Amino acid sequence: MTSILFVCLGNICRSPMAEFVMKDLVKKAGLEKEFHIESAATSTEEIGNPVYPPACRKLAEHGIGCAGKTARQLRREDYGRYDWLIGMDRGNLREMGRICGGDPDGKLRLLLDFTDRPGQVADPWYTGDFDATWRDVEEGCRGLLEAITGGKTDRK
Repeated sequence: MTSILFVCLGNICRSPMAEFVMKDLVKKAGLEKEFHIESAATSTEEIGNPVYPPACRKLAEHGIGCAGKTARQLRREDYGRYDWLIGMDRGNLREMGRICGGDPDGKLRLLLDFTDRPGQVADPWYTGDFDATWRDVEEGCRGLLEAITGGKTDRK
């Protein structure tokens, strides 16, 4: 089983969007039993809070739910529990390395590294642009799934 942990600053916008987009892609590919997917925060400021309403609405526009998700913080032991720890921006990646005590196995990556346009997923908490975040997250998750499966995602 492949385990993925998506990480952003507060775990209320970008990383839960990535978590639920990836779960949807995996389900549509018939690979649900082959993946364990969650998300977490680098900070403590939103711990226990639900997904930010505009992020929920953006997911719902695409038929994806996120009910019951609450923010949690990344923990050092998560490094050993997950195959991939995927951050949304360089600040996340830096904090992920600090919290995890480094990256000896090369598990820490940026989501957009799996696209043709590597970079950072802009934080819609600050930009207000959930459409741009959706496009980045969806493209990054598709690229990550392709990287993991070697492009073989239709296993129904």
